[in-house]
Order: sequence, then structure tokens, then C-alpha cells
Amino acid sequence: MPRDTPYGAYNFLVDFGGAESPTSAQGGFSDVSGLGTEMTLMEYRQGNDLENRVRKVPGLHKAGDVTLKRGIMGLKSFWEWVNIVRRDPEHRRTVNIMLQDEQHRPILAWKLVNARPMKWTGPTLAAKGGSDVAMEEIVIAAEGVENVPV
Repeated sequence: MPRDTPYGAYNFLVDFGGAESPTSAQGGFSDVSGLGTEMTLMEYRQGNDLENRVRKVPGLHKAGDVTLKRGIMGLKSFWEWVNIVRRDPEHRRTVNIMLQDEQHRPILAWKLVNARPMKWTGPTLAAKGGSDVAMEEIVIAAEGVENVPV
């Protein structure tokens, strides 16, 4: 049943299929961005069409590149995944992202199909002091994105 107010974007879980158990902490993810899909349309016109216009014919669809950001906690799972793919470019995983409500019940879930890392970025280190958190990010390319039932 729909709610009167939208769900908060701050309560989510990410399982990127690493060596850790899905129930163990895989880091405090602060951001998941780029989750989406895009359909391309091809323009086509038959030579005998009576109207001078093009038809929009469905073409390929693709998933957007998803960026995950988390504070560094001593976990090496991002870096290990990058190394696995550098040694075996055909290595793929399924990445699951789940939005939760205020009581931590699953609301929506997305599955990134045949995902692999395409970029890892380490923290920006600065000796100025302060309260900045050391962050790492990984950009994941997937062959598809699915909305899965929860």
C-alpha cells in the first residue's frame, strides 16, 4: 500500500557478492548512485510511408554504471574484487541493493546482473586535521539491472 510520504534514501543495504557473508558488515556505504537503465530507440522510415515521419523502433537497453562509496574500515573486498577482474576479465558477480523502511523491512530491491568493477578510487589524504572520513569508491559496470521482488 502506498504511503503518504516517500521513503528515506539513507536506509539501504548492499551485497556485492564478496567473500564476506551477506549478513556481515561490508562497510558503511554512504552513497549508491547511477542506478538506472536506458533504452535506445532507432529511427526508421519505410520508403512507402504516407506520412513524412520516422518510426521509433526499440533497440538495445543498457544499465548505468553504479558508484558505491564507503568509509575505509580495513576491509579489502573492493580491492580484492578489482584484482580478481584484472586477472580474469570474464569474472562477474551479482550485486544486490535493497532499500529499507524505518523498521529495516525491505521495500525495494535491485539486482545488477553480470557486474564487474571498472574503477576503484582510494581516499584523498590530507594532513590538515579535521573530521574528514577516509573514503573509497568503486564504479561497477553491469550488463543489466532488474527490479526484484522483496
